[in-house]
Amino acid sequence: MFLILGRMSEVSVQAPARVNIIGEHTDYNGGFVLPTTTALYTRLNAVPRSDRIIEVTSRNMDDMQSFTLDQLRPSSEVGWIDYIKGVAAELEAEGVVLQGASIEIDSDIPLGGGLSSSASLELGVATVLLAIAGTSIPAPQLALLCQRAEHRFAGVKCGIMDQFTIACANKGNAIMLDCRSLDATQISIPNDAGFVVTDSGVRHRLPDGDYNDRADECAAAVSLLAKVIPGLTTLRDLSLNGLEMHEELLGDVLYRRCRHIVTDNARVHYAVDALGSGDLALLGSLLDACHKSLKDDFEISCDEVNTLVDVANSCEGVFGSRIIGGGFGGCVLSLTTAGYVDRVAAQIAASYKPVLGQDPWVHIVQASDPVREIGA
Repeated sequence: MFLILGRMSEVSVQAPARVNIIGEHTDYNGGFVLPTTTALYTRLNAVPRSDRIIEVTSRNMDDMQSFTLDQLRPSSEVGWIDYIKGVAAELEAEGVVLQGASIEIDSDIPLGGGLSSSASLELGVATVLLAIAGTSIPAPQLALLCQRAEHRFAGVKCGIMDQFTIACANKGNAIMLDCRSLDATQISIPNDAGFVVTDSGVRHRLPDGDYNDRADECAAAVSLLAKVIPGLTTLRDLSLNGLEMHEELLGDVLYRRCRHIVTDNARVHYAVDALGSGDLALLGSLLDACHKSLKDDFEISCDEVNTLVDVANSCEGVFGSRIIGGGFGGCVLSLTTAGYVDRVAAQIAASYKPVLGQDPWVHIVQASDPVREIGA
């Protein structure tokens, strides 16, 4: 798959949000994920400049910042502009000769909601800058480039899931992605499946450290297990039997972190089968099991999110729910049928409103096109 780009005087791009059906925190452990996109977008309009200045206006941040392409270095404190600097730096490191641009950005993706507003921004910016430069990069390669930008300029040790999904997902499909090999299979979402995303009202900010702490814990577990399990390089290589054999070596915390990764990798495969057979009850039970694992073993949930999961699961027609995204707040995904989806969305909003103190933000998932240039 290639991003087909051409030189023009004005460029408009939209990059969707990512909704992960199942497989959480497995991506940076070389595992499996099952994400899709939805019709929430980062929208960018840009015009080229005759100099090497990138000037960016963010409507969401009500802010305008600029930088020169000749001085691309990470900031001591991460801000929204660093995601854009990082993309520009990685493009230039890839050999792309960039030119200046004035870019205006707007987004209806909730920031810190677990819908990957950052990766959407990265892919949108990359697509704009490539269009202005009059060149292209294959979509999987562009996803890896944007992942490196987030590592180096935002300080987030993210896996490849978000960037790959936004670059490569087909409309109406989820992607079964092997995050080690990048082998990807487009999985059709049944017409009778309905997904609802509800915002808990608790914001997360991944550079603050909790997400990186989990990545570090997983790396520490790999370091210990590699000494006793030949060939183990990531938690993807760990079986449940192998984990049980080395529980004492790992200690309680690392054992539970590993148990989530091992069991969620398995849940991804079961979920693919459930989508293929249209077994929504099975898929819902997998979402519930994933949430319990994220809450108890990976410890990335919070009281408000757990309450929202309980509220959603109490609504008629809901098969299961779970926290989505990096965790420590954000949104909850609930599975229902297409015929019930509007009713379920209204029920969840009405039931959670007394907890939140206001109407919660609710979104019905519509698996959308990947990042693309509008009107190209």
